[in-house]
Amino acid sequence: MHGYSGDKQAYLARLRRIEGQIRGLQRMVDEDAYCIDVLTQVSAATRALQAVALGLLEDHIGHCVADAVSAGGPEAEAKVKEASAAIARLVRS
Repeated sequence: MHGYSGDKQAYLARLRRIEGQIRGLQRMVDEDAYCIDVLTQVSAATRALQAVALGLLEDHIGHCVADAVSAGGPEAEAKVKEASAAIARLVRS
């Protein structure tokens, strides 16, 4: 069971909304919308994806990493490193 399983439907709904935002961006470009308006919508879609990523990360740490740390051993260290790498990727993006 994954850490996000309890919120799976909420994540799917958020991702569908983001998908709609992306389709809207495609339409804006197709219709030659003003550059700043397109960039504003790109920024909004980016923030929405970042919010999903942070929620998934929080669920991962609260469930997967916490369970591994409770169990101890090499898996705990691996899960902490994995989470740290995921945080680094999010910070860079």
